[in-house]
Parts: sequence; C-alpha cells; structure tokens
Amino acid sequence: MSDRAPAATPPDPVRAIADAVLYEGYALWPYRRSALKNAQRWTFGGVYPREHAAGRGPGDDPCVMQTQCLLEATDEARVSVDVCFLHVVHRQATDRDGRPLDELIDGDTRHLTWDEAVEREVALPPTPLCELIDGERLELAIPAGDAQEQLTAGALVRSWEPLHGMVELRAERVAPALHALTVRIENDTPWEGGPREELMRRTLCSTHTEIDVEGGAFVSLTDPPDWLRELAGECENVGTWPVLVGEPSARDRLLSSPIVLSDYPQVAPESPGDLFDGGEIDQLLILNILALTDAEKDEMRASDPRVRELLERTESLTPEQLMALHGTIRELQVRR
Repeated sequence: MSDRAPAATPPDPVRAIADAVLYEGYALWPYRRSALKNAQRWTFGGVYPREHAAGRGPGDDPCVMQTQCLLEATDEARVSVDVCFLHVVHRQATDRDGRPLDELIDGDTRHLTWDEAVEREVALPPTPLCELIDGERLELAIPAGDAQEQLTAGALVRSWEPLHGMVELRAERVAPALHALTVRIENDTPWEGGPREELMRRTLCSTHTEIDVEGGAFVSLTDPPDWLRELAGECENVGTWPVLVGEPSARDRLLSSPIVLSDYPQVAPESPGDLFDGGEIDQLLILNILALTDAEKDEMRASDPRVRELLERTESLTPEQLMALHGTIRELQVRR
C-alpha cells in the first residue's frame, strides 16, 4: 500500500486517461464549496465499508468492486496490477491557538475548511500467471493520521480516517492458452454509522484497476472475436468495466473504470488540463469559469488547492489556446 507516485515524464497517455477517471467528480463547476453540485462529491467508483453496504440494494453503495477479463496467454506470461483510488482527507482551518475556523485569511490568501483527497495505490508487481492460479490476496491497510501546514495566521490541519480491505487476484484456465483473470476489491473498514461525509472518509473513492501483461494479450469485452463471444459474455464485472488502452490494436494493457469507456479512449490533445468532468466539453467549462464574478472566483480559489490550480491555468490561457478548443476535425473523408 502506498501513496500514488507522480505521473511519469513525458506523460503516459494511458496515465492521462486513468487520472481523468480518478478525478472525475472531484469537484464540479462552478467549483465552489457552496455549490449544490459539490455537496456530495466522489460519486463514481466508491467501494464502501461492508457494514454500511450490508442490507442495501444491489449496486447501492457496494463494498465490492470486481474486474473479470479474458487473457490469451500461457502460464509463463507476467501480469501486473495497480488498484488506484482516492482517500478523502478533511482539511480544517484553525487560528494560531488551534481553534477550528470555517475560513482562515492568511495574508492575501483565503482558505476554507473542506475535504480534499490523496491518491492511494495497491500494486502487484509483474507476476507469472501460474502463480495466480491459486489466487493471491493483497492487504489494503492505511492507518488514521494527520498533518499540519503552518501558516502565518494559523494552520491547515489535514486528517484522514483508517482504511482496511483486501485485493484478491486469481486466474482460471478456461481453454488452452486462455485464462479468465479476476481482480476483486473489498472494503472491510469498520463503520458504526454516521453522516455521509464521515462515510466517504472510510470509502475507497473513484476506484479503478490497471492491468498489464507481458507475453500475452487481453480480449476486448466490448467487441470480442466471435469464437470468444460467449466466454466474454460470462465475465462478471461489478461496478466497473474493462477496456483496452494504449496504442490502437495493442492488447497488453487494460483499464477497468467505474465510468464506461470505449476501447482505446484518449484525452484530446487540445485539452489544457483536467476539469474533473470528462463528460463535458472543455471549451464550455472554461468559458463558464471565465464568466464567474470576482467573488465567485475568490471562493473557488479558497475551496481547494487543485481547484485553485484549475482557475489559474484557465485564466492564463491565450486566445490561440482558447480557439484551439473550439473544434477539431480529426479526419476528412471524401464521400461519393
């Protein structure tokens, strides 16, 4: 179990897709704490404490997420798995004496008490497929903790609740040189009830799974070959959907996301950065941000550091960069 490593340089296009999924819904336009849209965040990919999920309807705050896919490979192929999610962190503003504040003015900077999130990861390094036939379980264990950011006028105290769960990996040979690969994620963090904001701090938020293979090839579940269509239909995916990622026609990488994607999804090269809403049009959101009042932008800056970066990036766009978002024709074809 570890915090997520920074993105590689140069940026990996698959990592860009995975990060867009990871931060989907982190904060939504108009990106302010007071906005109704942001009253309930991290609505995708939640794996909730088992005691909360018990007795609820199917798909309602589940405690399990499962990816199941088909892999054309021999037992010697090597599989690596990364399960990534956000861990909600409460950011509390305090005065110099440690008393809690709803907001803190520190020089020219305003800070609001709100929730943030930190990236977490459970990883299985490249492992021969034969070692996964009997299954392997990885413990997910994060203790509670806190950290203080000292400011001139006070401090920002960030605290997080414990998380505990398990990632189970197993492979089943279903035909010669063909395996069904399963990644099952469970959250058994203790939970005795309480408000939803407390629940989310014990939830694996925006969970997704990345799988790589050396010496094998994944089968598209979206468009499987005819001879594998029946087996593909028997794959059981719970709260997530696996798609091929990377260069078109490559079959060595898979992203299993709580948001349904097509095979080989891409982030538009014109996109200037994450807006936490992959389903929206960048130009529309950026124009809406630029149209906010000064007071609205001030609250936006104070609500969250990532949101502040988003605003600063948006306000620094050149006219040429804005025009590039207006629309791009990828291919021209002559129709006869």
